[in-house]
Amino acid sequence: MKINEGKAGRQTSRTQNNLIFALDIGTRSIIGLVGTVQDEKLQVLAIDKEEHARRAMIDGQIEDIEQVAKVARHVKERLENKLECSLTNVCVAAAGRALKTQKAFCEMEFEKPQRIDEEIIGRLEAGAIEKAEEAFAQEMEQEGRQFFLVGYTVTQYLLDNYPISDLLDHQGQRVSADVIATFLPSEVVESLYTTMGKVGLEVASLTLEPIAAINAAIPENIRLLNLALVDIGAGTSDIAISRDGSIVGYTMATVAGDEITEALMKSYLVDFQTAERMKIDIQSQENIEFTDILGLPHTVANEEARASIDGSFKTLCKEIAEKILAVNGNAPSAVFLAGGGSKLADMRECVAKYLEMDLNRVAIAGNNFSVNAVSDEYDLNNPEYATPLGIAVSAGLNMINDSCHVMLNGKRSKLFRSGSLTVLDILMMNGYRSQDLLARSGRNIVIQLDGKRKIFHGSPGVPSQLQVNGQDTKVSYIVHAGDQIHFTPAVDGENAKVTLADIVEPGFESRTSVNGKIVPLDTVLKTGDVVITGMEPQIPENCAQTEAKAPEKAPAPQPEKETPAAPKEAPKAEQPAPAAAKPKETPAAKRVQPAQVCQFTLNGEPLLLVKKEDNAPYYLMDLVEYSGIDLKNPNGLIQLRVNGRESYFQDELKPGDKIDIYLQQKNSEDN
Repeated sequence: MKINEGKAGRQTSRTQNNLIFALDIGTRSIIGLVGTVQDEKLQVLAIDKEEHARRAMIDGQIEDIEQVAKVARHVKERLENKLECSLTNVCVAAAGRALKTQKAFCEMEFEKPQRIDEEIIGRLEAGAIEKAEEAFAQEMEQEGRQFFLVGYTVTQYLLDNYPISDLLDHQGQRVSADVIATFLPSEVVESLYTTMGKVGLEVASLTLEPIAAINAAIPENIRLLNLALVDIGAGTSDIAISRDGSIVGYTMATVAGDEITEALMKSYLVDFQTAERMKIDIQSQENIEFTDILGLPHTVANEEARASIDGSFKTLCKEIAEKILAVNGNAPSAVFLAGGGSKLADMRECVAKYLEMDLNRVAIAGNNFSVNAVSDEYDLNNPEYATPLGIAVSAGLNMINDSCHVMLNGKRSKLFRSGSLTVLDILMMNGYRSQDLLARSGRNIVIQLDGKRKIFHGSPGVPSQLQVNGQDTKVSYIVHAGDQIHFTPAVDGENAKVTLADIVEPGFESRTSVNGKIVPLDTVLKTGDVVITGMEPQIPENCAQTEAKAPEKAPAPQPEKETPAAPKEAPKAEQPAPAAAKPKETPAAKRVQPAQVCQFTLNGEPLLLVKKEDNAPYYLMDLVEYSGIDLKNPNGLIQLRVNGRESYFQDELKPGDKIDIYLQQKNSEDN
């Protein structure tokens, strides 16, 4: 966390990057916490809290930006005075009031079993995200609000129909993934950024409140169990569910502590602040004293005050239980209650009753805070600290990424989620699709020409360009604060197009038929057409390559490997020339001057290609079609090397490069 030296030459022994400042901006109060990471734990140095003077927030959403900024500024300044430093960056969490989730499923199947690498996993998850977005868009069509994807969680992988926690490097023929994508209205996030800006703070990290709370209350080492975390605030009760080692669901109840406060207001004719104090006194006082809005003093017994809120209290507990059951399907193994609302008397008993659970399985959160956070000065065993601790722990221990500082194509991203962000996450959140990652060649046209099979190839696609901080990288790369991502989507090649005139020589027009009929020369051919010309089989220079067997004396060029071309000015000699490898060249390369040709070495053999328009470079993707590999049905893992080093499809080539494109068979891996 960045710290600046304070006024009047204020000195501090702390370095600029060793503090984490977290703000929990709640409906009733703002809690600020400052700590530093030591020995993989958060060492809490200072905590401060202030309640809102009036209802500046409703159900976790900022309503009065100026009022919330004023309170946040007070908390910030008191922490700065205590620590003798100037705080400039802050970690915050967005409330889950308007959080919406969408489940989705995606499956991929291969011709043969193969090793599952990061790229396959990336495409699998991208496909699931797209389906979630499509389903969510249809559901929200009439909502009239702008939502955007803020993250997703993979709840389950399947490998050949068997559940597995991690697909990477396993062998299989069918893989699938279940995901939960989370969406939030843009105004929820923007109001946080605006408020922090008024306080003079820059948002360094952003997460969701239920995610922050669960990171503090339920450490990863116990998430194999089916657990529920309920963060009961003043405006909302945020709920997160863990199972099988991951967070599998989020939800929220629209009732929380404010409902109890409002019940007291109505019963005893008091203002909101008085009712809030009465709610606290109920937990510890035998008699509750207050003055109503008419100025009349009153004293009521604790039992009477409790009876006045009994209906609202039961409604709160019942809705929490119903939300847990709706997400989890049944009662979890245990429930942790956090937040200020968890301190209400009999809360554990009431929630356990509606969940039909043993009371010993419902606990007040706090016992597990020490797993990730410690303090020499403060007692952290307080359920009210779940969210602020979770925000700080999530940022300090890299449970979330500093995604709001990631730049994509020169624009700043304000994105967040519950775990590490990859380049794929950033691309998917910013509207790109899985189809944008890998170029597809245009469709081929395959016909029968005078009894021989002939292929007209579509043009190759232009591969995507992906760089992080100026270096080529993969979509699985984990991004970090300040990373600069530059992405140019792939462009698919054009489909092949050929007319009868392209393959019929003058003089044969009247004798040429397509599928048994005489047709005009401008007829566009399609795959499966049978063309009879009466000519000797040959390949015009202006059409694509053929896979038909060529005559022995005049071999025709092959599509993937190209035909060897004899030197134009080779001297005649009685003795044979030395057995040097002759460059393979495409039909187009035969018809241009040597200065217009690029020479590469592909799989140990020279290859000549005509230069592109405007001297555009060739990419590794361009040469795949000359390797003889069928990209649609690869019989193994495609290995790419340029000049002996591992490379990517989007790598730019230079004339003279030595390229290896080959398949690594499964049996070779086993050996």
